[in-house]
Amino acid sequence: MADKKLLDDAKKLAGYRAVEDNVKNGQRVGIGSGSTVKYVVDKIKELGYTDCICVPTSFQSRQLIIEAGLKLSDLSITPELDITIDGADEVDQHFNLIKGGGGCQLQEKIVAHASKELVIVADYSKDSVEFGQNWKKGIPIEVHPMAYVPIIKQLSQAPFNLKATLRMAVNKAGPVVTDNGNFVLDATFQSLNSQHEIEKLNVQLKMIPGVVEHGLFINMTKKVYFGQTDGTIKLRSK
Repeated sequence: MADKKLLDDAKKLAGYRAVEDNVKNGQRVGIGSGSTVKYVVDKIKELGYTDCICVPTSFQSRQLIIEAGLKLSDLSITPELDITIDGADEVDQHFNLIKGGGGCQLQEKIVAHASKELVIVADYSKDSVEFGQNWKKGIPIEVHPMAYVPIIKQLSQAPFNLKATLRMAVNKAGPVVTDNGNFVLDATFQSLNSQHEIEKLNVQLKMIPGVVEHGLFINMTKKVYFGQTDGTIKLRSK
């Protein structure tokens, strides 16, 4: 397992650099979720960008915005964003993303879709050639609670052949419940490495009744910052 301090330092590098390179004071900024995004908010505050209008993707990012004293908004007030900066659980060679390890994939995808640009920040462990190289927990799928058993059964069959399990909470009895009141399934796969296969699955999952959203983010970003162990940044961009 990677050293926690090395990972945290890498996340900080990526978050800081992404803000320095891409955010200007006064912009409308989507604030993603997860451990790396804390450093994004910290850097916006440090630079004194108090005129930025920030739209959160989760309860966590909403609290980060409030605690930093930044301007808080939402998509009903600010429906078009200049940029969103968010993390990812895995990024493959084609800039496809797996997101939702923190259970926020629905709001993250909505906010990203409302943005002119999605910039991803991550540590070196999220950089993969193909899906499943580093991220072993599968594709997070947010589902309506009444549908989770039929969906698990359907996912186990063709054409999906995915082994889906209900994500259980750690510090409470029962399943993880998202900010939207839904459950999360984690669907592991044997292989998922062709672009055609990924794009097909992206559509197929959304067509299942009861699936609210899933963690495949396809053709949504062109720029990813990976913090490295040696204190440098690896920038991948199209």
